[in-house]
Amino acid sequence: MQHSTTNGRGANLPGSPDFPIAIIGSGFSGIGAAIALKKAGIESFTIFERAGEIGGTWRDNTYPGAACDVPSHVYSYSFEPNPDWSNMFAESGEIQQYLLRIVDKYALRPHLRLNTPIAAAAFDERDGIWTLTIDGGEKFRARAVVSAMGGLIDPSYPDIKGLESFAGEQIHTARWNHDYDLAGKRVGVIGTGASAVQVIPAVAPQVEKLTVFQRTPAWVMPRGDRAISEVVKQRFRRRPFLMRLLRWAQFLFSELMGPMIMLDAPRLSRVAEKVGEKHLERSISSPELREKLRPNYQFGCKRMLISDDYLSTYERDNVSLVTEGIREITPSGVVTNDGTSHEFDAIVYATGFDVAITTPSIEITGLDGLKIEEAWRDGAVAYKGVAIAGFPNWFVTMGPNTGPGHTSILIYTEAQIRYIAQAIRKLISQRIRFVSVKQDVQDRYNKRLQGRMKYTVWQSGCKSWYLSEDGSNHALYPGFASEYRARIRYFNTSDYDVAYFDHTSGAR
Repeated sequence: MQHSTTNGRGANLPGSPDFPIAIIGSGFSGIGAAIALKKAGIESFTIFERAGEIGGTWRDNTYPGAACDVPSHVYSYSFEPNPDWSNMFAESGEIQQYLLRIVDKYALRPHLRLNTPIAAAAFDERDGIWTLTIDGGEKFRARAVVSAMGGLIDPSYPDIKGLESFAGEQIHTARWNHDYDLAGKRVGVIGTGASAVQVIPAVAPQVEKLTVFQRTPAWVMPRGDRAISEVVKQRFRRRPFLMRLLRWAQFLFSELMGPMIMLDAPRLSRVAEKVGEKHLERSISSPELREKLRPNYQFGCKRMLISDDYLSTYERDNVSLVTEGIREITPSGVVTNDGTSHEFDAIVYATGFDVAITTPSIEITGLDGLKIEEAWRDGAVAYKGVAIAGFPNWFVTMGPNTGPGHTSILIYTEAQIRYIAQAIRKLISQRIRFVSVKQDVQDRYNKRLQGRMKYTVWQSGCKSWYLSEDGSNHALYPGFASEYRARIRYFNTSDYDVAYFDHTSGAR
């Protein structure tokens, strides 16, 4: 059975044709895209969400200590400031509640199809239609698609021999089992990345013994988190401009710190490294332990972590750090390369996500049967991270090379959803069948972008999830967020091959 969207009032723009739109994903990007369309007077969209509720990352990441590592007031929509954040860095449940309130405020529930995973999408050039196939076979036809699936969706488990043999409880931070009580248990934690620095301090006081397996130490900077008083909240409510001023100040500070985090400039990096080293020295008294936790690579090469209590947690009597590599997992625990056996009641995998930037989780077929895997055989590329040559009317949020290395991801997301809304509005108002970014335009854009990568710290020699197997970076944007926002400010049809319903083509 085939469907088109008739949710809401069904009004697009005056005199426009029926224009069903599919939004895949209901995290910050998907919800933001829906709001942008509503503000443009476009109601003919459906939001597809594979889970039973909206929220994306903040729905799924509920592990103890889970919180944002970007200040709350800049990690929220600029058009929906929140005066009631409890802390400078909001915890995951509070962020999820913020998103739920936004969905209700903008009446997005009627547009939602929950528990509806998309399996495949294919484009019909003659009709300018995407056909989305839902798991189970149902079809949905859309004139335009906003892919807001994100890259931090599915948990990544380490490739360790015997992982499935462990007889105790295995928990991934992205799929936390709240029915299992860690109190009094012997717990092993594999991974020392962004989720680990939050979950380790949170569970350490509960467990009998906590053993952390570290492959590479990270640069850990103090977070400086603190509660926001009721007096300050009241001021924000009475004078909303104060929240906007704070957001602007936080953004400006992150932009000023950008070169220190992004550029392959050892003198700049050294400034940040000194801050990290002082934080390490204040947190750890043991010289031996301090050396185990001291990174030996340039600051920024791997993701910077922020925490006020992660490092000091290793000073606890019930916490130990293991830097020996893991040989295998057995029914009783973990065996390291030196033959030592560590027995556990539970193992926590703080090993991040199977990043889906270069390998979409659904099958996508564009013009002339072009598969996304073929288009990206030499690495994921997109024009401004949003449009992919050969995939008309398919718009991506947080696509290739739009990840921030130094600031809030929402600065990028909001710029993208404004650009996408412009594109869809133009499709409707000018009766355009489809737009497909020109291959040479995409190639020039990405050649310049990759040319700038050689000046970044991400290419300085260390390995990270930012890099593909060939060492290229298709994840992060090598510049300021303000620069990216300026580059994607306007949708120009001159960058696209344009097909009209009267079968003429070309931009006008």
